Amino acid sequence: MKKNYKGILIVVSAAAVLFYTCKSVQKYVAQYPVQRDASGRILVDMHPDPTPKSPIEEMKRIYVPPGYHLQLVASEPMVSQPVAIAWDGDGRMYVAELNTYMLDVNGSHEHERTCKIKLLEDTNGDGVMDKMTVFADSLMLPRTLQPLDHGRLLVSQTWTNSVFCFQDTNGDGVADKKWLAYENNGTNTNNLEHQKSGLIWNLDNRLYLTYDPVRYTVKGDKVIPDTLIEGTAGQWGMGNDDYGRLFYSSAGGEDPAYMYQQNVHYGQFDFNDRYDADFVPVWPIVTTPDVQGGFGRLRFPDSTLNHFTASNGQSIYRGDKLPADMRGDLFICEPVGRLIRRAKVNDNNGKITIRNAYDKSEFLASTDLNFRPVNTITGPDGCMYIVDMYHGIIQESEWTKADSYLRPKIQQKGLQNNVGRGRIFRLVHDDFKLDKEKPHLLEETSAQLVDHLNSMNGWYRDNAQKLLVLRGDKSVVPALRTLAVNGGQLARIHALWTMNGLDAMDEETFAIALKDKDPEVRKTTVWIGEDFMKKDSHAIDLLEKMNNDPSADVRFQLLLTMRFVNSDKSKAIIAGLIKNYPDDPALQGSQRVYENKIRARAEQLAREKMMSEQGARLVTQGAVIFKQLCFTCHGNDGKGIRTGGQAFTAPPLAGNPDVNGNSPDRIIRVLLYGLQGPIRGTTYNDAMPALGSNTNEYIASVLSYIRSDFGNKGNIVLPTDVQKVRDATAGRTKSYTMDELMNTRSVLGR
Repeated sequence: MKKNYKGILIVVSAAAVLFYTCKSVQKYVAQYPVQRDASGRILVDMHPDPTPKSPIEEMKRIYVPPGYHLQLVASEPMVSQPVAIAWDGDGRMYVAELNTYMLDVNGSHEHERTCKIKLLEDTNGDGVMDKMTVFADSLMLPRTLQPLDHGRLLVSQTWTNSVFCFQDTNGDGVADKKWLAYENNGTNTNNLEHQKSGLIWNLDNRLYLTYDPVRYTVKGDKVIPDTLIEGTAGQWGMGNDDYGRLFYSSAGGEDPAYMYQQNVHYGQFDFNDRYDADFVPVWPIVTTPDVQGGFGRLRFPDSTLNHFTASNGQSIYRGDKLPADMRGDLFICEPVGRLIRRAKVNDNNGKITIRNAYDKSEFLASTDLNFRPVNTITGPDGCMYIVDMYHGIIQESEWTKADSYLRPKIQQKGLQNNVGRGRIFRLVHDDFKLDKEKPHLLEETSAQLVDHLNSMNGWYRDNAQKLLVLRGDKSVVPALRTLAVNGGQLARIHALWTMNGLDAMDEETFAIALKDKDPEVRKTTVWIGEDFMKKDSHAIDLLEKMNNDPSADVRFQLLLTMRFVNSDKSKAIIAGLIKNYPDDPALQGSQRVYENKIRARAEQLAREKMMSEQGARLVTQGAVIFKQLCFTCHGNDGKGIRTGGQAFTAPPLAGNPDVNGNSPDRIIRVLLYGLQGPIRGTTYNDAMPALGSNTNEYIASVLSYIRSDFGNKGNIVLPTDVQKVRDATAGRTKSYTMDELMNTRSVLGR
């Protein structure tokens, strides 16, 4: 190793060693020798060896269907605890590393600024990374990566809502400039699991993420926020398809896929039957000793994980170097189960549902207890990439306390000893020959970028569109107009959105696109209409003609597009859609939920006006916190979440006597220290984690909100109330049980 003048480490010898290691692994294509029962089902490994394996040995323990194989792209020492990857326009891979994540069962050193973002390169086109540079270091658990142009990279770090931009100005692979692209010092939970992720550039040229209730638009060197009316969704990771549909997962809510029926910009709406009960169970091929929550999450007699508990890192496969029947499929990581689910996405006359692509089995599964898939993504080569943190402990320290179920299980297997490793795999198929040519989009002309909008690989289309919008080069608008009318389906869609991003949409092109033969093109044009109406007063007249479009998807988008216009004509369009299509479940359900939430919000504002200034402020802050964190388990309406028709993940808050009580003492204790075990005779899927590391005002705010919304009538909770309970319980380290709470005397005098 050597240190350059900027103080950034650049690995030379280690990268060379890894290069030769990867070359040998890449040639390994033997199928994992699984054992099967008489019905053909893979037998579970009941006695796995928990010690960390070399990349070669790990790959021998990963099962994928016949014809598919994994190739190693990078591993330690080149990468360490990787969690997210992204490529710039020239195919160089950025890797975010959580170098301080769970280095022991206590989560020691997590707040140290020693994490890195690395830049990996494949210099000979064989698919193996053979050059590594530390692009940025001294970071606080970086979680999101969004490459722009000119060496710029947008990054979100843990425990802040701000977005930073790093830039390499001289091409040496090291960031030498850094600035705040978006500053937000507002409330942020101290819970490591509940932090934003994603930051994907979607089809509509907006950047979406989880938790923070905004979406962004890039303007020059700044990121401009657009507040979402109900906040966003999801937990770790998010995905999007060819048509801009977003897919979220919630590990805390044990919900593998949700909020994909409509863009979160228009509000949160889901169907309860978006997948059936058969989608919830998972099918590991190795016993699961380290599942948070214990025996209730295990399938007997083989002690495997019985349902999703850590869904994350989802993506839609959008490449062209794997079988065609894989395009558009949703892939969801489950690192506790050491597997990846493949789901088929179906459009049932406007209602989107998903199902497991296999019967009681998974697309990819491993018997290696250290295999921790945390992200999937389509790459520049048209293959799918898998980020394997290859880490012993996957749960955050809130779940590994001294009195937890997890800690002794982790220590029994020695999983706490596996730190500092990590692998990135490429999924390939026997029937496809991969190109060695690397992309060079950053050097190409704008006209050449337009050509890439025709690509069968979604990575090329996305990045060409992004670079064209960032350049703001309107010389290509005539070519985009031609492509928007005469190109293939996806080329037309991308050309339209690129024109919109360049503020170059015109009435003629807009009108032609609304009459396109393909419903997806018409739908995307109606979506664009939300922006175009702001510059062309005649656009709404054209959109009005779509109210009887034969496609339910187009009509649904028309409803959403009109939602925030607030004119007599837009209201008439919405009313007409609701009246004329009474049997359309998406139209009717979405509008009903939206109107109910508007009514509830108006009632909440009325209550806030009757409160003191301090109380109103606390409730407003608490609403933000709830929509960032608590809704994942308790539901947007406080009525709880049922996953796949199963039991509630967590107790409903609406009408809950423990929430509404005269004294908030008990509920304050729950938030400070957590709650485990049965609650009033009911056992829930998840325990309430401790939030006591947050400030008194944070705790008071969220409790004030849940005690004054969802039909609840509790009094405001003040920060001084929280402090009194802290003082009375000083020294406590373990979660409460309900029996203990019921026998606790209030210290608040209420």
